[in-house]
Amino acid sequence: MNYQTFQAPRGTNDILPIEQKYWRYIDATVSRSAKNFGYERIDTPIFEDAGLFVRSVGKVTDIIEKETYTFEDRGGDLLSLRPEGTAPVCRAYLEHGMHNMSQPVRLYYSCPMFRYDRPQAGRYRELNQFGVEVIGDGDSSVDAEVIDFGWNLLQDIGLENLTLLVNSIGDPVCKSAYIVALKQHYEKYLDDLKHEECRRRLDSNPLRLLDCKEKSCQQIVGDAPRSVDYLCEECSLHWTELLGYLKDLGIPYLVDSRLVRGLDYYARTVFEIVPSGAGSQGTILAGGRYDGLIEQLGGSPTPGIGFATGIERIILNLKTQKCLVPDQGGKKVVVAHKGDVPKKEALVLTSVLRCQGISAVLAPAGRSLKSQLRYASSIKATHAVIIGDREIETGSLVLRDLSHSAQSDLSRDELIDTLTSE
Repeated sequence: MNYQTFQAPRGTNDILPIEQKYWRYIDATVSRSAKNFGYERIDTPIFEDAGLFVRSVGKVTDIIEKETYTFEDRGGDLLSLRPEGTAPVCRAYLEHGMHNMSQPVRLYYSCPMFRYDRPQAGRYRELNQFGVEVIGDGDSSVDAEVIDFGWNLLQDIGLENLTLLVNSIGDPVCKSAYIVALKQHYEKYLDDLKHEECRRRLDSNPLRLLDCKEKSCQQIVGDAPRSVDYLCEECSLHWTELLGYLKDLGIPYLVDSRLVRGLDYYARTVFEIVPSGAGSQGTILAGGRYDGLIEQLGGSPTPGIGFATGIERIILNLKTQKCLVPDQGGKKVVVAHKGDVPKKEALVLTSVLRCQGISAVLAPAGRSLKSQLRYASSIKATHAVIIGDREIETGSLVLRDLSHSAQSDLSRDELIDTLTSE
């Protein structure tokens, strides 16, 4: 009989046990950093009303046009798998009355996102993101704090040779004036604008022309107008203050006039952190200010800013930079046994050790003691407890430190004290 075989869908990955150390390490680091910066965790549903993302992200963005997984449920509601985290958090902020809390509200999330994107290194259709949002304070010092969080987080994780790229695209009025100037610039090069996608974007979303990677478009963007030259007095002051705060914090930065971010809700500050020399395709962390988003979702005018970072891309860079990831596992004990009576005692002891908070595994039955110890090494156990007929008679247990090949005879109570106190 022929059976159908299955593989994980394209753009998804199984996170195997050998990879779990990276995920545990990053999860522990981001949780600690969030606590240090005063952020509280929020979890939103995996799927939302499809209109939430159309309204917030923008109809002509790549996410909405090409990448969103959207479906109709049995009740006829149009739903989308969550492609990004900011809009759901803002929806929750309004729905649960967080605007009545002391402002600003600092929130973080760590969860999967879903985008029908072309899979590539560190970028998948099911991707995991850590993100933060600060809602309710528009001061430039908050922008600096958020960037400081992201910058220090990546360094705490162990990444090096990072570059912070920053820009300001102004408020909606500034942005509108800039878009007019940008369109006028590109209209002069219509005959040279060979990329069909960019020709379409010239009318629908001109800002996206700036981050096009096509060679022909790169030549045109070289002398394109800069968004910072179209800032109003208030936005210009906000931008100048931010750069000053970054200097005060000792965070090196580069002003990137091409940096605009691809979502409609961004305003004023936008930023990315990339490994030096990687370019925009290597972006590890990105974010910006979205002062008009809460209002778009039915709330009062409320400023907000945040960032998101892809866990898979962080892990890719940890491996590329050959960063050592500390083992988060602690002690792991294998209880080896020889004989029927010792096997029963080993089974009971394994349960006792677990109750004491010690990771314990019963060695496979029917194998020689030597084979059981090889098994202990293969699963990276730190210690082995050996129980045989002699140990049953004497009431003692053999504890072997597998890293140093040292061993000692101990009572059960002494064994537990030793394993819990080291």
